[in-house]
Amino acid sequence: MPALRDPSRPTSDLARRVRQAFRSRVSGDPTGAPDWVRDIALVGTGPGWFDPEGVVWRVHGDLSTLVGGIAALLGQGAHPLASAGVQRHSSYRSDPWARLAGTARWLVLTTFGSAELAEREAGRVRAMHERVRGTTAAGRAYSASDPELLRWVHLAFTDAFLAAQTAVGQDLAPRFGRTWGDDYVADWARSARALGAEDLPSSRAGLAEALRELEPHLEPVPAELLGFIADPSGLNRVERGFYAELGRAAQLVVSPSVARFAGVPGRGDRSPAARARLLRARWELRALHLTLGRFSPSEEAARFRTGSAPRPDWLDAHPARYPA
Repeated sequence: MPALRDPSRPTSDLARRVRQAFRSRVSGDPTGAPDWVRDIALVGTGPGWFDPEGVVWRVHGDLSTLVGGIAALLGQGAHPLASAGVQRHSSYRSDPWARLAGTARWLVLTTFGSAELAEREAGRVRAMHERVRGTTAAGRAYSASDPELLRWVHLAFTDAFLAAQTAVGQDLAPRFGRTWGDDYVADWARSARALGAEDLPSSRAGLAEALRELEPHLEPVPAELLGFIADPSGLNRVERGFYAELGRAAQLVVSPSVARFAGVPGRGDRSPAARARLLRARWELRALHLTLGRFSPSEEAARFRTGSAPRPDWLDAHPARYPA
């Protein structure tokens, strides 16, 4: 009798090619599972900083993060010091996908890694932040390790991912209750505190209030950064069309405190056209989810480490380096 097929896993050649291309793109590695993803499976034990059945795993395991990531860039770019750090110390112009992979690395290692691995990654990022410092054209000093700047980046990131999950992601209320957003804000703050951020909100309302209080410190997102976010280099025709749809959705999940500085409608746009745009993005992400399968390699690795899933096949690609 032939083995039963897991219906959550696509089997066609086209699906495999799409899955491989997508994972290679977002991870920055042709295998789709770089060494730092393998470390999630093999470094340390236990669940890590966050509950495997909790809200942080579910938000960061949802493809709505693709929309949230774009919205987060728009938000972070509205702070002149954060924008200066990105523009002067980032490879986003010459190698945007390496920049994406760097951000993805921090997200997935702290979400899905063991406590040992998450702490190691936090140390790496803190050391990197120490090198990101300078002076803006207006003569203002900035440092990526400044707790206030770290706080802004965290606020913009958290708001964007929370809003994207709400707008185009899976509905988490049936599983976690109507206050799941408060839980996400409170739990995810742990990652920012590990980098040195302080005075972080612990609820959805507190997050919105913190963003409103910072509005006087924001400025228009630089045109060059807006151009990059709208049309990053290196995409083929199909990828460009998919990204454009997600980018239009991202414009509609940006916080009202940030939207006018980014020149986008933000969450205040409740028009029929806006609702239709978000619905299209939601269905695009659902279709991609069916193609990619139930879990990302990062979550597969984490579930193997915690004993709730078998050893991933891709972990055996280099058996000498990653023994069973």
